[in-house]
Amino acid sequence: MSTENVEQFAKNIYYDRTFDCDAAKILPGEYFVTPKDMMIVTVLGSCVAACIRDRTTGIGGMNHFMLPDGNDADGPVSASMRYGTYAMEVLINALLKGGARRENLEAKVFGGGNVLRGFVAINVGERNAQFVRSYLKAEGIRILAEDLNDIHPRKVYFFPRSGKVLVKKLKQLNNNTLVNREQDYAHRLQTKPVAGDIELFS
Repeated sequence: MSTENVEQFAKNIYYDRTFDCDAAKILPGEYFVTPKDMMIVTVLGSCVAACIRDRTTGIGGMNHFMLPDGNDADGPVSASMRYGTYAMEVLINALLKGGARRENLEAKVFGGGNVLRGFVAINVGERNAQFVRSYLKAEGIRILAEDLNDIHPRKVYFFPRSGKVLVKKLKQLNNNTLVNREQDYAHRLQTKPVAGDIELFS
């Protein structure tokens, strides 16, 4: 299937002095899974992130994605829903491959802010938030906490080993990096459609 540039494993690993631990920073269209005691960080505008972990082993991961806009956005198997499903399956599959058990998975979900000017008409943030909620419900993965919608971007710090999440609302953006990043990502999604399904480990 054609998934280049659709979902990629994050490679930006660094040492975070504030939290005194190794950390992985994920950008739009990336995900990261680890069994280690480290932190996963992302900044969300209208995109959403699902933080999912195995509550027994502590293996956990996070994704960062957006549903691409499509004329058939309300259709039952629209391109955008197929993409969102793929983004979630990539993360869950990586967790299961790493030793997590499906029945032990729990989630915390964030993002879906109304922050992209020009995207208000289709309300992309709200659509992303609704999708991630309904997907996890359908998969039987319990959502323990959520911070969705609103008008502010947020920075999310996820500690998979303990399950702790810290969220910082960004009331003021110093530059346009976040907005530009998400708009570039939205454009990339329109030019790189997801062709098919991913095989899930059970």
